[in-house]
Amino acid sequence: MKAVAVHTFGSPDGMQVIDTSTPTPPAGHLLIQTEAIGVGGVDAVIRRGTVSGSGFGPGYVPGSEVAGIVTKTGEGVDRIWVGRRVWAFTGVGGGYAEHAIASVGNVVALPEGLSTVDAVALGSAAPVAHFALAQARFTAGESVLVRGASGSIGIAAVELASRGGAGSVTVTASSASRGERLRGYGATHVLDRDGNGEGPGLFDVIIDIVAGSALPRFIERLAPNGRMVLVGVVAGYPPSDFGMTLLGAFQKSLTLSTFSLDTVPAADRDRTRIELFDAAVRGDIHAVVQDVLPLDRAADAHRRMDEGTVFGRLVLRP
Repeated sequence: MKAVAVHTFGSPDGMQVIDTSTPTPPAGHLLIQTEAIGVGGVDAVIRRGTVSGSGFGPGYVPGSEVAGIVTKTGEGVDRIWVGRRVWAFTGVGGGYAEHAIASVGNVVALPEGLSTVDAVALGSAAPVAHFALAQARFTAGESVLVRGASGSIGIAAVELASRGGAGSVTVTASSASRGERLRGYGATHVLDRDGNGEGPGLFDVIIDIVAGSALPRFIERLAPNGRMVLVGVVAGYPPSDFGMTLLGAFQKSLTLSTFSLDTVPAADRDRTRIELFDAAVRGDIHAVVQDVLPLDRAADAHRRMDEGTVFGRLVLRP
């Protein structure tokens, strides 16, 4: 089968198309013939070498979410799965391939009316946004800032906060045109990447996908009792002393937390994912896909990620 592997970490030029054997699903796992492969921010972070000390080496196959047809089951898995259209989380890699392995506990059947392309635009992003808002204890009427709102997680957070009755939903965006598109999904105010522009001065809730060197400046934008939830580090790690900003605002009782879907009980995670897929079928939330590229253009997809020109999600097709 065809797959894409990272042979040299750093530039997308280090990614290569390879021929490899089709895997056999071990016990408790499924083999999926992929029809759509999500290109996620974490894929780019790993490929750049930002987390080089985490065990990723040459030959690493990126990709954590796919959608397609189950073709084979491992020992202990009901064969009723064979032939089903599914979305799957493949772990920290293995998705950029014509066939992918996933644990049966990380697979959900797709509803009628939801394409595999839309599934990989929403399957991880929408649950992350949902549970991040829950972790922030977001309630109707509060002011929300989504930092880095032009990606799939950010757009989902904007839509969910808006539908949840936020008093205002402010976004950071790299251009005015992106900001206008985000207004179509529920944003009420648009700031530039540095936080400049017309909008609230302080926020009850900040959902941050970016991190990076500017994180302390956005901590300073939290209102008293404000909560920031960090769900990504697409701009790299924050300064090592960023905690001093929290301590410097001690009397404001601020909260900063990280969030990963890994901490959500499987039953809650899967139920919410299915509910969000159903909401997409109804048109209550939207899968935003900028482009669908063939698998052998994965490096091009990553170049777009590095350029910061992606709005929504890029998807690969084998």
